[in-house]
Amino acid sequence: MQDQAGQLEIMSPRVPASELFDDPKAAVDRLCALYDAAAEFLRDHFLDSMSKGHPGVRYRAYYPEVRLTTTSFAKVDSRLSFGHVTAPGTYATTVTRPGMFRNYLEQQIGLLLENHGVKLQIGLSDTPMPVHFAVANYPTVTVPQEGASAFVLRDVFDVPDLDTTNDDIVNGVAAPGPLGEAPLAPFTAQRVDYSLARLAHYTATDPQHFQNHVLFTNYQFYVSEFEAYARAQLADPDSGYTSFVSTGNVEITSAEEPLAHPERMPQMPTYHLKRKNGGGITLVNIGVGPSNAKTATDHIAVLRPHAWLMVGHCAGLRNSQSLGDFVLAHAYLREDKVLDDDLPVWVPIPALAEIQIALENAVAQETQLEGYDLKRVMRTGTVASVDNRNWELREQTGPVQRLSQSRAIALDMESATIAANGFRFRVPYGTLLCVSDKPLHGELKLPGMASDFYKTQVARHLMIGIRAMEQLRGMPLERIHSRKLRSFEETAFL
Repeated sequence: MQDQAGQLEIMSPRVPASELFDDPKAAVDRLCALYDAAAEFLRDHFLDSMSKGHPGVRYRAYYPEVRLTTTSFAKVDSRLSFGHVTAPGTYATTVTRPGMFRNYLEQQIGLLLENHGVKLQIGLSDTPMPVHFAVANYPTVTVPQEGASAFVLRDVFDVPDLDTTNDDIVNGVAAPGPLGEAPLAPFTAQRVDYSLARLAHYTATDPQHFQNHVLFTNYQFYVSEFEAYARAQLADPDSGYTSFVSTGNVEITSAEEPLAHPERMPQMPTYHLKRKNGGGITLVNIGVGPSNAKTATDHIAVLRPHAWLMVGHCAGLRNSQSLGDFVLAHAYLREDKVLDDDLPVWVPIPALAEIQIALENAVAQETQLEGYDLKRVMRTGTVASVDNRNWELREQTGPVQRLSQSRAIALDMESATIAANGFRFRVPYGTLLCVSDKPLHGELKLPGMASDFYKTQVARHLMIGIRAMEQLRGMPLERIHSRKLRSFEETAFL
C-alpha cells in the first residue's frame, strides 16, 4: 500500500508510551520488553516476507532508549570516573540486547539515579533497528545477501547504516542529537550490534560468553595452557568457575568432558572460562599484527570489559635480557599506524597504577621472587609496537637510534595498539610480554634456540596474566576504571 507520494505505508509494532523509572531493575525490564517486541516484530514479518514475497508495506521497528534530564549542577563524589553527567541538560542513548547487558545496565542506571536523584525516561528512540541485527538473536534465521531474495530487502526493511554506526562518541566528535541531547553512553545501539556480529564472526563464539577480564595473546601455546587451567578449575568445586567455552560455542562444565574443535578455525580463536556475573576470564588469540589487535579491541570494547591485558611474545632489545624474561610495559612507542586517524600519536598512553601493581604482584607470586630480585627476570620500561614483522631486515641505523632514544626495552606488533584502544575506549589496559628473541644480539626466533629457562617462563606467563586478573576481579569497579581514561566531557555510562 502506497501513499499519494508513492511511499510504502510503514507498519510498526504497538508499544507503550515512554515512562519514568526510579528503579534500575524495572527500567531494564522495560528496555527488555521494548527490545524484544521490536526484534520479534521484525523477525516474524521477515520470515513471512521471505515465504510470501513483497508484502506491499514497509516494516520498521525502533531501538529502545534511556533518557536523563537534569537541571542541577549537583557535585558528585569526585573520585568517581563514571556514573554521573557533568552539567545540566538532556542525555540519551539507544540500547540493544538489554538482556545480555542487564548487569551493566542496572549498574549504570542505578548510579545515575543515586547521583542525580531524578527519574530516567525509558521509551522508544527514533533510530530504526536493522533487520540483520534483529534476527541475529535467532540462530536459525539468516538474512540473505543482496539480490538473493525475491524483492529488494531495503525497500521493506531497514538495513545497517554506516552513517550512524561509528566511533564519534568515543573519539570526542559526536554532534548533539536532534533535540540537543548529549550522548549518555560511549556506543549507540547500532554500533554495539555491529560489533556483536563481528565478534561472532571473528571468534566463532557467541558474544554472551565473553567475560569481564580479557587476555590477548599472539601465541597458540597459551591456548593449551588455558584449557589445562580451565579443566583444573572445573575440577575444583571451590574455584567459582562454572564452565569453559571453546571455539565453536562448545561448552563443558566438568574437567573430564571432551572438547570438539571445529574443522576450520576462526581468525581469532577465543576461549572463555566463565564465572557468575561475567567474573571469569576470556582468552583471545589475536595472532600477529596491529590490524588484528585493533579489530579485536574495536569490537570487544562494546562489551565494556573491566580490563584487558596483553600477554604475548616480544623481541628483547637489551643485552642484559635473556630469552624468557618478562617485560612490564609502562610506556608505549606507537609505530603500529592503525590508530593514527582515531588517536593521534602525540596523545600519551599512561600506565594505570592498579593494573601495573596487579601484574607485578602476579609475577612475584609465580616466580617466588620479590623486590630487587624480581629484576632478574623482569624489566619495566617502554614497549615499541611496529607494523612490520620483519623490521630487522631493513637498514638498522634509523630504527635502532629511535628505539634507543625512546628507551624501549622490547618490541612487538600488538601491545601499543591494545593499550591505545583501551585508552580510546576507556577500558583499563596493561601489558606483560615474554622475550622470545633478541634480534639485535644475534638470537633470532629459530627452532631449537629456546632454553629450558625460556620454556619454563612461557609456562608461567599465562598464569601471571590469570593471577593479575584474579586480583583485579577483587577490586571495586570504580577503583579499576581510572579517571586517567576520561576526557573533559564524558558519557555517564562506563
